[in-house]
Amino acid sequence: MQMGWRKGWRDWMVWPLCALLLALAPLLFSGSFALALLAQMGIAVVACLSFNILYGQGGMLSFGHAVYAGLGGFVAMHALNTFSAAGGYLPVSLVPLCGGVGGAVCAAVFAYPSTRRAGSSFAMITLGLGELVYVATSLLPGFFGGEAGIAGNRVNGRVVWGVSFGPAVQVYYLLALYTLLCAGLMYLLTRTPLGRLLAAVRDNPQRVASIGYDPQRVRYLAMVAAGFFAGISGGMAALHFEFVNAEAVGSARSGAYLVFTVLGGSAHFAGPVLGGVLMVLCTVLLSTWTRAWLLYLGLGFVLVVVYAPGGLAGVLARQLHLARSGRLMPMLPWYGALAVCVGVAACGLALAIEMLYQRQLFAASGTVLNFMGWTLDVYAPSSWLSALALLLAGGLPWAWLYPRWVARAAQTQTQTQTLHEAAGGTQ
Repeated sequence: MQMGWRKGWRDWMVWPLCALLLALAPLLFSGSFALALLAQMGIAVVACLSFNILYGQGGMLSFGHAVYAGLGGFVAMHALNTFSAAGGYLPVSLVPLCGGVGGAVCAAVFAYPSTRRAGSSFAMITLGLGELVYVATSLLPGFFGGEAGIAGNRVNGRVVWGVSFGPAVQVYYLLALYTLLCAGLMYLLTRTPLGRLLAAVRDNPQRVASIGYDPQRVRYLAMVAAGFFAGISGGMAALHFEFVNAEAVGSARSGAYLVFTVLGGSAHFAGPVLGGVLMVLCTVLLSTWTRAWLLYLGLGFVLVVVYAPGGLAGVLARQLHLARSGRLMPMLPWYGALAVCVGVAACGLALAIEMLYQRQLFAASGTVLNFMGWTLDVYAPSSWLSALALLLAGGLPWAWLYPRWVARAAQTQTQTQTLHEAAGGTQ
C-alpha cells in the first residue's frame, strides 16, 4: 500500500514539473525560431497522444488519423475568419476548441463504419476514409480552399486582457497551456472506466463482450475522444501557422503520426510525447541539414522496431528500472563502448549515403561534398575508402560486443527479478 502511494505520488508530481518546464522554456529559448519550434512540438505531442488512444491503448491501427486533425484545423480557421469578420466575438484562445469540436464531429461520423471491424479491416477502412477526405479537398474548394488552402489572421481576433497573440511568446504560452491540458486529460482518460475497457477490448474483446460490454461501442467512444483531441491539435496548428491546406489531411501526415508514435513507444504514455518532439526535430531541423533525412528516418524506424520494439520510452523505462534496483552502474561501461561503436559506424554510413546522394541525384551542383567539417570529392576512391574504414571501425567491434552485452543484460535482469521476488517474499 505504501509502495503504491509512493508510485502514484511520483506519477502526479510529473505534471507540476512539466508545467514549470513549459513556463520557463521561453526564458531559455527566447528566439522566435526556438519559440516556433517549441510550439510545433506541443502541436505534434497532442496529435501523437490522440493517435495513441487508438493505437497504443485500443490496438486500432489507423491510417487516416490526420483527417481529424486536418478537419479540425479547417474548422478552426473558418471559425477564426468568421468571428474576426463579425467583430471578434470569439476569443482567439478558444479557436483550438472549435477545431476539437470539428474533429469530434468528424470522428463521430467516420467511427461508425470504422469500428464495426477490427484489425486489418479497421486499418483499411480508415485508409479509405482518409483518401476520400483528401480527394474532397479538391472537390469542395468552398470549404477547403482548393490547392491554395485557407489563410487567416489571429491578430484580428478579440483582444482579451491586452493579449493580441501577435508576439510569438504569447502564442507559445497559449499552445503550451493547451498541450498541458490535453495531455493531462488524455492521461486521465487512461484511468477512467472507458480507458480500462479500451485496453481490455484490445487484449480480449470476446471476454469484454461476455461480461456485458459492447466492444464496438467502446471503440466508437474512444475514436470520438481521439478525434476531439486530434482536432484540438489541428486548431492549434491553424492558430500557429495561420494557414491550413490539403496536406493536413493527407496520408503522409497520418503515416508520420504512426511512425513517430512507434519510435517514441506506444506502450508508454510518455512515448507519444517523445515521438512528437522527434517529429518536429526530424521534419524541421534534420530536413534542413541533409537531403537524405527520410532515408535516415526509415533506417531508424527499422532499427527501433527490430531492436527496441518498446520505443525510446521503453528503453528509458528499462534503464530507470535498473537504476532503482542499483544495477545500472555496472552496465554503463557497456553502454559507452556500444555508443562509441554505433557512433563511428553511423558516421561511416552517413558519409557513404551523403556521397551517394551527391553523386547520383545532385551531380549538377558539383562533385565536392562538405560533410561534418570534411571536404570530400565524391568521385575520389579515398573518400569511399574513408567511409568504409569508419563503418568497419565501428561495426566490427559492435559485432563482438553486442552478443556479450545481451548476455550481460539478461543476467542483470535475472538478478533484478530474483531480488524483487525475494523482497516481495519478505514483505
